Amino acid sequence: MPKFYSSSEIIKVLQKRGFVYISQKGSHIKLRKTGNPTLTVIVLAGRKEIPLGTFKSILRQANLNEADFRKK
Repeated sequence: MPKFYSSSEIIKVLQKRGFVYISQKGSHIKLRKTGNPTLTVIVLAGRKEIPLGTFKSILRQANLNEADFRKK
């Protein structure tokens, strides 16, 4: 069974990888990579478990892989 990550875990890892908080509208948080203004990621806020498909989409948007999240 795959491991599910929470919103806060995903945001922490993204921030360690150089993403900064830009804005929030409703339940969506926008993070942008420092030094690369075109690399933007949208994360659902306040979720205990992000669905696997949504998590994979976040990985694609951030140009990361799942191993980056396992290391933390």
